[in-house]
Amino acid sequence: MTMQRDGHGELRARLHEAAGAYEPNRERILARIERGMVQQERPGGHRATRPALWGWARIVSATAAVAGMLAVGGYAVASAVKDDPPQRQSVAVSPPPVESPDATSRPPASPEPTPGQGGGGQDEAEPSASPTKSAQAAPSAPAPDLLPAVDDTEDGPLWSDGSVDPHSNDFWAQSNVTFKTSEQLTALTVQLKVAQTGGVSSAGAWRSLPEGDFTFTAEERDGFLVYTWVLKEGRTVPKGEWVFAGQYDHDRGGRDAKDDSYVVVGGSDGRESSVGGDFAARDDDEGDS
Repeated sequence: MTMQRDGHGELRARLHEAAGAYEPNRERILARIERGMVQQERPGGHRATRPALWGWARIVSATAAVAGMLAVGGYAVASAVKDDPPQRQSVAVSPPPVESPDATSRPPASPEPTPGQGGGGQDEAEPSASPTKSAQAAPSAPAPDLLPAVDDTEDGPLWSDGSVDPHSNDFWAQSNVTFKTSEQLTALTVQLKVAQTGGVSSAGAWRSLPEGDFTFTAEERDGFLVYTWVLKEGRTVPKGEWVFAGQYDHDRGGRDAKDDSYVVVGGSDGRESSVGGDFAARDDDEGDS
């Protein structure tokens, strides 16, 4: 196939060269026509008997024949040197894109849980070495009545103490109620009262006993922020030392806790004991007495 194309290419080149070099000589062609006409005349100077019109017709015919030969020759050369027809080309068409699933049909991802949403509730916060602000406590049961003030840190199997947590600062504070019991208790109520000294609002609460054993409330009453824990029926408090703490925000600056107070009421074997006090700093000598 390649050799045949090479032969065609060489032939086309030669024909191009010959066609370019050919120049028709009009004068020689007309001279040949005239000589032919003279030869047809009779000898002795007599003119041909054919009319002059016929002679001119022959001239026109001969000229037309020459022109036709030139045209045929040019057509032949053009046909010979005509390039091979272009090869058929194919175009690759990419397949239509596959549509991806509609993003709106996908189920939305579940939101990640954030602090303060759902879970174990916002009534109490777990104890920590440093203060952590939590959501304001919401009452989970009707608030009990305010307990009468008690100014006695020991009664029967109970002993108690109130103190402001050392991690408190100019904007936040925690009041701790610590009590001991030498007997198992079948009833217990702990109430903490924080005086409204300006900007006081609940920031959470916690206790060292199981959360599920108590009903907890926090509300403002009579100028105090009152936290109350009540032992649920059928639950008990074992012997030992336990802590109940209320956390709260307040106006900037050192806060005076002199009007704050607490009460602890415990019952065992049908006998009730009550202890309570304030949050004033105590001397070591007074604590040892």
